[in-house]
Amino acid sequence: MIECPVNRRVVNKITKRAAEGMETYGVTMARTDLSTLEWLRHAQEEAMDMAVYLERLIQDEENKYNNSIDIHCRK
Repeated sequence: MIECPVNRRVVNKITKRAAEGMETYGVTMARTDLSTLEWLRHAQEEAMDMAVYLERLIQDEENKYNNSIDIHCRK
């Protein structure tokens, strides 16, 4: 099997996050105290957070692009 450094970094991050979750919440993702609906709500909340992070980064990139165009057009 070929080792991919990108995949390895992802695996390491997942492992670290799982350990941090166990330390913070005292449970693993194998917990059985949540219903399917509760899991779906958690996933939705995480997805909404990601959408906010993406929007922030998109705005940053758009601002950089627009500022770059403004600078070049003024010359």
